[in-house]
Amino acid sequence: MTGTGGRGGGDAQGTRWRPGAQILWRYRDHAPGLKGAVHICRPVTVVQDTADLLAVWMAAGTECVKPVLADGTSVHEEPLATRYTAPRTTARSRWFGAGVLKLARPGDPWSVWLFWDHGWRFKSWYVNLEEPRTRWSGGIDSVDHFLDISVYPDRTWKWRDEDEFAQAQRAGLMDAEQARQVQAAGRAAVDVIKEWGAPFCDGWQDWRPDPAWGVPALPEDWDRTPAHMTS
Repeated sequence: MTGTGGRGGGDAQGTRWRPGAQILWRYRDHAPGLKGAVHICRPVTVVQDTADLLAVWMAAGTECVKPVLADGTSVHEEPLATRYTAPRTTARSRWFGAGVLKLARPGDPWSVWLFWDHGWRFKSWYVNLEEPRTRWSGGIDSVDHFLDISVYPDRTWKWRDEDEFAQAQRAGLMDAEQARQVQAAGRAAVDVIKEWGAPFCDGWQDWRPDPAWGVPALPEDWDRTPAHMTS
């Protein structure tokens, strides 16, 4: 991976990654016995990194890491009642959909992802409720909060994954207070949507990646523990 100061880019103390730097966008697990372990890892290319916004591009065909059941089958094939308690591991896989642009403002308990169909027909924004990201030399880490929001070009929106959010609480992955905080974050995100604030009003749906960018490789040490992290 490359960045402002060599492998991994930047440091965790405020150095910004330059456009074109390759970093890792990671999520840590909630599951008992795996809590804190990296279970989602996506190599991405930095589009913009300022005090106000980190924007990254995940290209089609990117090799990623995702959680799977212990026998290798998809997590979503497990019934909801046991989805978060069944034994899990991780597996490498390719992102075969069209690429995804991810936007994150420091301190926001969500990131906003833009999806296109093949041929660059804009499809939707996706508000991923999550722990505010922490930066380290090779990328950013977060924890997913299950509840999400889809936002469409006509400015309509809808909640997503409410069933998984409820099940995560029943499974003990999120206590009542944290659930209330996530719901409050979701309402705050909805307020931004209703006001058509940033990033929805910023024209990112017309952005296109630099054709010179390659597809970042997944490093062997994708799950390494950073020495220093910062928000």
